[in-house]
Amino acid sequence: MLALLAEDAFHPQLKTHKLKGKLVGSWACSAGYDLRVVFEFVKHKGEEAILLESVGTHDAVY
Repeated sequence: MLALLAEDAFHPQLKTHKLKGKLVGSWACSAGYDLRVVFEFVKHKGEEAILLESVGTHDAVY
């Protein structure tokens, strides 16, 4: 899943979506039935990068 996220953050399999509320500015994607990855798009050394913020079950990360 992380390799796919690095290659194409919006691949349909990941179900990537913007977050709201206290996590506004972050994105989330699915890494399995009840596993989610919360991340931000950031700049690193002038290049776009993905900063992982949280990995866990749906209830744990939201």
